[in-house]
Amino acid sequence: MSEIPEFTSEEIAAVRDAIKERFGHDLETHLADVEVRIYADDRELTECPAIYWEHDECHFVICKTGEERYRSQFYYRGYDQYGTGIEEYTDIVECALTLLRVQADHELERKGAFDDK
Repeated sequence: MSEIPEFTSEEIAAVRDAIKERFGHDLETHLADVEVRIYADDRELTECPAIYWEHDECHFVICKTGEERYRSQFYYRGYDQYGTGIEEYTDIVECALTLLRVQADHELERKGAFDDK
């Protein structure tokens, strides 16, 4: 049994609101469990609750690593993974919005929108 609390209905609603704000419509989200190293020097993985969703070919994950502690990443393939540059958040809204903004910037960059002329 994991010590990490499950996502509350308020946390799930906050993530769904951020998704709707970013994409203009609801996307299906899934609750899952992931294994992470809570601390860099941990030898063992800890099972943590996660919220997962997809848009186009991109996959998004926010995991809860403790009470009001969240980590996030997006990826395209297993080896093509990205974070936000912030290890851990204490606010689920900030975590979700930052994740979605960083991914949106990444998409623009992939499409060449930030190339120097």
